Amino acid sequence: MSIRSFPSSNLFRIRILVGFLGLMLMLPGCIRYSFTGASIPSDVETIYIGFFPDQSQSGLGDLSSRLNEALTDRFINQSRLTLTSDKETADAILEGSIQRYQNRPFSISGDQQASLNEIQITVQAQFQYREDPEPVYSKTFTGNATFNVRENPVDGENEAATLALEQIANNAFNDAVSNW
Repeated sequence: MSIRSFPSSNLFRIRILVGFLGLMLMLPGCIRYSFTGASIPSDVETIYIGFFPDQSQSGLGDLSSRLNEALTDRFINQSRLTLTSDKETADAILEGSIQRYQNRPFSISGDQQASLNEIQITVQAQFQYREDPEPVYSKTFTGNATFNVRENPVDGENEAATLALEQIANNAFNDAVSNW
């Protein structure tokens, strides 16, 4: 059956429907959602991200630098903020410390040995605007990731720790921008 065999009122409805569908397909390209500055107060331009000391006694010497890298990546690459090393002139300040690191069995196999371990990292963080007397938040963030202890336990633990730190960085960023 061809379109020409439909009565004219049906042809009109089909044209309206096709036009509407075409509009709906083009519309998402016109709508943009981004954290690139739309929700950040106009007077906030710089952020200071302090060094998060590792107080967890994890045994992994680079947790602090990995967390700092993940936080910097989120706040600089997903917002219009620029990083500053001067805490006194920064518009926003993020500081804290790594409080806890756990590597514990997560899944036990049939031979009563761990097949998966879970890394859990806890970080205390505070986010504040320089001009505000109270922080936007002062809270604890936790990140978790599992790894196979039978395959490559050292690399697996390092990769799981990185994933857990990335979760923490994402949550710290999201909690900061959700208040903007």
